[in-house]
Amino acid sequence: MIVSFALFGFGLSALFAVAALYVRAKVEDQLVVSSLQRDADSYVQQMHESPGQPFYSKLMTGWGWSDRTLYKAPLSWQALPSGVHDIYETDQDGETRHYKLAVSRKYGLIAFVKYDVSRDDLGKQQLLISVIGAVFLFGLLSLVLGLWLSRKVLKPVTELANRLRDFRKVGKAEPLAPYFADDEVGELAHALDEYSVRLTAMVERDREFNSDVSHELRTPLAVIASTTELLQGSPDLTEKLSERLKRIERASRQATELIEALLLLSRAERRGPTRGETTEVGKVAADVIESQRPQVRGKPLTIELAVQDQAVSVNAPASVLAVALTNLIGNAIKYTLEGTVRVEVGDGRIEVIDTGPGIKPEDAERLFQRGVRGEGAGGSGAGLGLAIVRRLCELYGWDVSMRPRDDGNGAVACIKFS
Repeated sequence: MIVSFALFGFGLSALFAVAALYVRAKVEDQLVVSSLQRDADSYVQQMHESPGQPFYSKLMTGWGWSDRTLYKAPLSWQALPSGVHDIYETDQDGETRHYKLAVSRKYGLIAFVKYDVSRDDLGKQQLLISVIGAVFLFGLLSLVLGLWLSRKVLKPVTELANRLRDFRKVGKAEPLAPYFADDEVGELAHALDEYSVRLTAMVERDREFNSDVSHELRTPLAVIASTTELLQGSPDLTEKLSERLKRIERASRQATELIEALLLLSRAERRGPTRGETTEVGKVAADVIESQRPQVRGKPLTIELAVQDQAVSVNAPASVLAVALTNLIGNAIKYTLEGTVRVEVGDGRIEVIDTGPGIKPEDAERLFQRGVRGEGAGGSGAGLGLAIVRRLCELYGWDVSMRPRDDGNGAVACIKFS
């Protein structure tokens, strides 16, 4: 608003100034030229009809010669045709003065009428200075007016924004509409109050749902885990049943980790990520690989883990990292029919390299969107695994990406830890 008012005032004043100068110059030039030409014509007519009679003019000076006596005229005038000409001459004080010289040639006579326009030039200069001063004055007034109006008009909006910031500091929202008049800003405050009520109700439902899930799901999972542990200690347990109990135990642990990660993600997206727990990436990767080995059965597939001498640790719960790696390693095993799935840990990152069908470079980023599944995914899965991985990585400032292998045979999933 301030800039608009300032530019509008300055532009309007400048346009008025240019128009005033142009009109003045145009009218003045027409008046002077027509007056001079009329006097020159009148003077030559007077010399023709009444030779010897003097020419009288209060504003102009005139001279008349015949063709034989034209040599008496100034040399620069003698070749001038009929019409009005601009000439510049030096006066007795050595100053250059501007004149308009009207020339009329008739009946073998030549009349010259000279008009001093230096005074008009001075008037033009003074007018130009005055107009420029007026332009800047009106521009300044427009700026002040724009500043005043913007403060007056935007003051309620600024107050509304400050109250919203105060709500964020306090942690709870209060009605806004009572503090504002029944105008556009008041209508906006009323709409914000309605939105705040709906948002608060939604957050409360989300918080209650998270609390219910935390209680209702953890309890049966804990029962499954404890029962499985007791059954594994039975002396008459066969090898086949032992293997099935281990699968139940791994599935229970994965479900517990997934629930913890999702609840943590839900809480942290409102209050920020939970830190303070240091997790060793290589150890979590080894546990995840062991839990995924049942998927390898029946496939000519090898899973390798390569950890550099220097251990890589992250400041995040183990459940978060386990959920992310379970999705990446599980996808690699699912899509690779034969060959190798290699997990490399080191240099502040972890990479999962497979020898599966690979991915297209243009599809690499799209795979992290909800509901998007890779080619050859089959009928299982809802396309949410990589989307959850992306959310967890964004929460903790990690960079997750996928790309095709350089040789085109397989894909590389990578997490760079901050």
